[in-house]
Amino acid sequence: MATSKLAITSLAAHIRPFTCSAASQPSRLAPHPPDLVRWIKREGGFVHHAVKLSQDTPFGIGLISTEQIPQGTDLISLPPHVPLRFESDKTAPSPLLAALARRVPEELWAMKLGLRLLQERANADSFWWPYISNLPETYTVPIFFPGEDIKNLQYAPLLHQVNKRCRFLLDFEREIRQTLEDVKASDHPFSGQDVNASALGWTMSAVSTRAFRLHGNRKVQGGSSDHVPMMLPLIDMCNHSFSPNVKIIQEQNGSDSNTLVKVVAETEVKENDPLLLNYGCLSNDFFLLDYGFVVESNPYDTIELKYDEGLLDAASMAAGVASPKFSSPAPWQHQLLSQLNLAGKMPNLKVTIGGQEIVEGRLLAAIRILLCGELVEVEKHDLEALKSLSSIAPLGIANEITAFRTVIALCVIALNHFPTKIMEDEAVLKQGVSETGELSIKYRIQKKSMIVDVMKDLTRRVKLLSAQETPSAS
Repeated sequence: MATSKLAITSLAAHIRPFTCSAASQPSRLAPHPPDLVRWIKREGGFVHHAVKLSQDTPFGIGLISTEQIPQGTDLISLPPHVPLRFESDKTAPSPLLAALARRVPEELWAMKLGLRLLQERANADSFWWPYISNLPETYTVPIFFPGEDIKNLQYAPLLHQVNKRCRFLLDFEREIRQTLEDVKASDHPFSGQDVNASALGWTMSAVSTRAFRLHGNRKVQGGSSDHVPMMLPLIDMCNHSFSPNVKIIQEQNGSDSNTLVKVVAETEVKENDPLLLNYGCLSNDFFLLDYGFVVESNPYDTIELKYDEGLLDAASMAAGVASPKFSSPAPWQHQLLSQLNLAGKMPNLKVTIGGQEIVEGRLLAAIRILLCGELVEVEKHDLEALKSLSSIAPLGIANEITAFRTVIALCVIALNHFPTKIMEDEAVLKQGVSETGELSIKYRIQKKSMIVDVMKDLTRRVKLLSAQETPSAS
């Protein structure tokens, strides 16, 4: 990170600059950070004696169990004052910090808490320094990738998000400098330090990779608690799995202000097993963008397509439809497309292939409807049935076969948008690349593999349907 500029020399004793000391790999912010477990226990928290920090888990740094632990055992408990949070403007440590947080778009929620984290990092007397000093010095999220590795992601929707975040960081840097230009040192939320895009990127990444959205203390309409991003010391060193062996629970201890955050063994944890949480049923776009890793064979991974009539005409012609009607639907078909929010004044034209649905329901229903010229047949079914892949050939076997072949053709078109093939990508990996280059290549391999898997699934369904199809009477 760029060398920090101290506003006033007399503040030096109360400032931790936004620079990082040299440290052995994997490097933390401090070369010899305080013992995090000891700090949590000193603050009234609990850490099971068998829970240890390990540098050698299959996922990198993480928590492991040094002995077998029964299901339901409490593993970690944090008292209410230990999680780092930014609940609302009213609870912000400074009015200026609250004003800056209001300029952050909601979709980049991590930056709001990131501003609080950066403030605490700058403060030499921060209560959270034992935690912050243990945070990584760098993150493997795409905003820090070299330009060539960003380009090598080869997937336009993710490239758009990466570029959007990079632009935000540069613009926000300028906003912060303008806002804080004439602020007195005693009122400066970052102890007089210059905040650049690199520091902002670090703090946003620290939050996006580690924060959890949990119930806050503020009640919302209806009496339930709002969901607040929190950084949970030590707990955030549990790595991800879709088959977790631990879970987070919040336990009320007499009042809202005494909520305990705990990690409990969801299953039996065997000796030397890593402690694994489920970060969410997310696509690799979110895992890479927010967490800096890619999940192989991710069952929730998808590709995003635009619902485009011309593209669908081309795909259905490739599927054997002589005169497709996607570009010129009948009035009744257009009305149904509007109900699917694929037509009308403000349609949502983003559709997906892959994931749990295999084909997004709106796209599947639209293709089924537009390949069927009979309103009478379509009216026999509600839209939910037409959106479901588990509804076997609701508009007839011939319609279903053509619909699946149309989606397969869309998959072929999507694959052709990638400039390299899977075998070429695998060959590059074998030659050896940088860590960020490896992530880029693995990401695009997983995207292409997911598309291929969808094609295989739909091809299998076509074969089964073809075996049932009865030839028409001549």
